[in-house]
Amino acid sequence: MENKIFDIAVIGAGPGGYVAAIKAAQLGKSVALIEKEALGGTCLNVGCIPTKTLIASATVHSQIKHAAEFGIHVGEIRIAYDQMKNRKDRVVANIKSGLTSLIKANKITVFKGSAQFESVHDLKIMGQDNVRIRAEKIIIATGSVPVDVKTFPCDHKRILNSTSILELTELPKSLAVVGGGYIGCEFASLFAELGVKVTLVEALPSILGLQGKTVAEFMTKTFVSQSIEIRTNVMVKTIVNANNQTTITFTDGNTLTTEMTLVSIGRKPFTEGLSLEKAGLKTNEKGFLAVNDKMETEVPSIYAIGDVTGKAMLAHVASHQGISAAMNACGQTSHVHYNAVPAVIFTSPEVATVGITQEEAASRGIQVNVGTFPFQALGKAQASGDTKGFSQIIADKKTAQILGATVIGHDAANLIAEMALAIQNELTLESVMDTIHAHPTIAEAWHETAAMTFGAPIHLPPKRV
Repeated sequence: MENKIFDIAVIGAGPGGYVAAIKAAQLGKSVALIEKEALGGTCLNVGCIPTKTLIASATVHSQIKHAAEFGIHVGEIRIAYDQMKNRKDRVVANIKSGLTSLIKANKITVFKGSAQFESVHDLKIMGQDNVRIRAEKIIIATGSVPVDVKTFPCDHKRILNSTSILELTELPKSLAVVGGGYIGCEFASLFAELGVKVTLVEALPSILGLQGKTVAEFMTKTFVSQSIEIRTNVMVKTIVNANNQTTITFTDGNTLTTEMTLVSIGRKPFTEGLSLEKAGLKTNEKGFLAVNDKMETEVPSIYAIGDVTGKAMLAHVASHQGISAAMNACGQTSHVHYNAVPAVIFTSPEVATVGITQEEAASRGIQVNVGTFPFQALGKAQASGDTKGFSQIIADKKTAQILGATVIGHDAANLIAEMALAIQNELTLESVMDTIHAHPTIAEAWHETAAMTFGAPIHLPPKRV
């Protein structure tokens, strides 16, 4: 087996790993990038990009359905889901091709295979490439995989997970979604828009519980209005695939029968086969690798980034951590903070949050003022027909510093960036109010929301005393 030497080796070529590799290469280091499957990792191949491509198709479908409201009349709408799936595959392939060229342009050496530690500085690669690598610094970016429950495992035929559901070429007539977190809700919204009868099943008292009461209540009402059935406070006992359908049995004895079932109860870190113990590493009780704010593990010269750290299992967080880890591995200094991490749920309408919720503020004993402004009061929202939703800001009652924000509605994914910037830079409500926002835009909502927090909005009537 051939031996090769690099300054830095990165295990995993997802949005954390390949970004770390590029940053290290930009800083003049020789870099090995190791990937056992496909460049781009979960995000590009079976996560962010393919799901959002399908959601884009569903959005076009929704726009056509409402075209008559804009004076445009069309004929019968026919959904060719196999063509939607093919377009999804083409988008992924195009981005993957671009990523391959980008990695090559940065003179990064890619090895295709699984990596395992032989010592703190030594890795053995087995797969398409079989080689031993010695590196001064190593960055672990192995990501996560869907949680599979032993009592109702996915067969990937009718009992699906978030990966196998992307390979469908025909729409089921009915779909049960087990798990009311952001992944389950995105798929529920997608398939409901395309005419599938969706039932959303959640063990907790509400869907999207981690996003706070305001989001949970709004999206529950929205989903119900979209004919999505929601069952909360229910525990799944078994899921059986038989007679061309799936039957869920709950612990209370009730059952639910649908054509297919999606199990989306979360993801778990992937460290299988790494032989971490040979490098002096171990995972915690939840399977994550502990890191400090420089992304260093307990072993000097070994870093970890992305889902495997359990900090915030989001692609953009992995990328940010990757840049920081690479800088530190190259002798520079970089620290990662998590007080301004934006999170987006690509449902219809979109949901985006950053910072803390009202519940989190209360639990920390922080007194806050909250301002909420409805999209209905925005001229641009009226003009474009995107009036469903609102923006909300949570600010420290004493200092007016912005601590958290939520936006639900059209283009929420892009709108949240302003609040992420505000929180990261410790800006106040006055900072937003003193900023001129273009008119007519949906982004004007932030100016109005900041004013609303003071009880002085321009485009809403004053409250009656």
